[in-house]
Parts: sequence; C-alpha cells; structure tokens
Amino acid sequence: MIDQTVADFSLPATGGQPFTLSACQGSTVVLYFYPKDNTPGCTSEAQQFRDLHPQFVAAGAIVAGVSRDSIRSHENFKAKQELPFALISDVDELLCTRFSVIKMKSMYGKQVRGIERSTFVIDGKGVLRHEWRGLKVAGHAQQVLDFVAQL
Repeated sequence: MIDQTVADFSLPATGGQPFTLSACQGSTVVLYFYPKDNTPGCTSEAQQFRDLHPQFVAAGAIVAGVSRDSIRSHENFKAKQELPFALISDVDELLCTRFSVIKMKSMYGKQVRGIERSTFVIDGKGVLRHEWRGLKVAGHAQQVLDFVAQL
C-alpha cells in the first residue's frame, strides 16, 4: 500500500461535518487509528497529538483520529481532552477494513476483534507515504511529526 493512492472516503466526524479525504488535497493527512475513546492509552495518544498539533499545522498536516466509537462518544472525548482535530467515526469499519487495522486481540484472556493502534501518513496528492502498525504510544506522535516534517 505504500506509494499507492488512497481511494477517497467520506465518513462522519466531530464538528458536524464529514471528513472527506479529497477535501484535504494539497495537505499531508495523518490518520491515526485507536481502539476506544476515554481509555488510558488512547487518551495519552490523543493528548500527544494535541500537544504537537501546532507543529503538525506548521508542517502543512491535517491530523484526524479514527475509531469505531459513535460521534457522540467522539464529541465528548474531543471536548474533554480539548482536541483541536477531527475524530472520525467508523462504526461500520469501512476505513478500518481498508487499512487492515482490525485484529484479533487478547483482552482479559478472551479473544476479541479490535483496532490495532496504527498511524498512516498520506501526502497532499493522496498517496500513502508511511505507516506504523502495532505501535507503542510513548513518543509516537513525535515520530510521526518528524516524518511529516521531512515530506
């Protein structure tokens, strides 16, 4: 998928407007997939992207978080964490499937389907330039920013 054009998509997002990839043409898009709103790891990750957001904007990037949570859950999470970027609701797993981020995970000894924490960078022409899969939260947003700054 690296160096391939990402097909356009439009999904519900916070702020009452759908998030549409083609509307971001000319900007780098950072899509980060996370398992669930208001959980410790996902909150920490969102806070890191929030704190670095001015640098992402300065680098010409649009950041968006993606999970299977509802818009209502996303709006609450965004407000609580003061997130300056859109959260995309992928309840039907359309984007999750396209980026192959749904995995079987072990939770309390049971196998469950869930989102594998992953981030994708799409350039201003809509081409996938980098991906991180199964990542650790600590320092990840900075890694992404460093990559985006080199584009």
